[in-house]
Amino acid sequence: MLCQSTNRGICVLAPAKLNLFLRIVAKRADGFHDIESVMASVNLYDTLTFEPLSTDDIELAVVDASPRSQSGELKSEAPAGPTNLVVRAANLLKEYAGCCQGARISLIKRIPSSAGLGGGSSDCAAALGALNRLWGLRVSQGELMELAGRLGSDVPFFLGKSPLALCTGRGELIEPFRVSTALHFVIAKPSSGLSTPAVYRICEPDRTNQSAERFLKSIQGGQICEMARRLHNGLQAPAETLSSDVRRLRSLFEQESVVGHQMSGSGSSYFGVCRSRRHAMGVASRLRSAGIPWVRIVRSSP
Repeated sequence: MLCQSTNRGICVLAPAKLNLFLRIVAKRADGFHDIESVMASVNLYDTLTFEPLSTDDIELAVVDASPRSQSGELKSEAPAGPTNLVVRAANLLKEYAGCCQGARISLIKRIPSSAGLGGGSSDCAAALGALNRLWGLRVSQGELMELAGRLGSDVPFFLGKSPLALCTGRGELIEPFRVSTALHFVIAKPSSGLSTPAVYRICEPDRTNQSAERFLKSIQGGQICEMARRLHNGLQAPAETLSSDVRRLRSLFEQESVVGHQMSGSGSSYFGVCRSRRHAMGVASRLRSAGIPWVRIVRSSP
């Protein structure tokens, strides 16, 4: 997350994430699932600006900057009302800190919704951090992390300081890791999205011998081919039963010379690991030619 002060307030770049590894450990009594996930933030950003208001209102304006296919099929579906995670984060922080201040918030959406890229969670984390600073609340990082966990399982990852982390529990327990090499990816999303609750409802605990520890060792050692061989997403099979678009993306990536590929999160976006940006550009061009409406070349942060 990149944050800077402006003449009027604070501007934040909120990144997308990819789930490089995702194992479903068990279903919990509270309806959530225990998971092991390795998340990496990438250089695809929503932009949020926060300005103080003279009232205690929270005003949110959402601008859809996500690219569309020629037929206009792909668009952001982020709400601007009280159900938006940004507004929920602002109200929760106000309640927690006993704050009576308000804010005017502008959100420019570039990360598509219902894609498994964490755009809503990233925006939510941006709101917690920026408003804590804008309002001068001095809520500690630990307290912000606890609030983030209340708002969503992925939100604590984006509030953390590391671009790569092992996320456990239902995703809210964060163990940061450092890597020395940036990774290049192509991300593709069909015009359709997937509901995270719908995918989780039909998933089963992972009975494979996949290991997040082995995955992290390969990525920390710069062993890109070994890392790609260990890519894993326990939600991909159930997602493919719900979406023919995800099945088509898998088929298209199987025809490419990517080092590895899989769905991110609960979908519907799909990514391939590439050897270089030049390699990624060729893959992206062919996916666009195949009619995929949203394709992006991104990299992780070292």
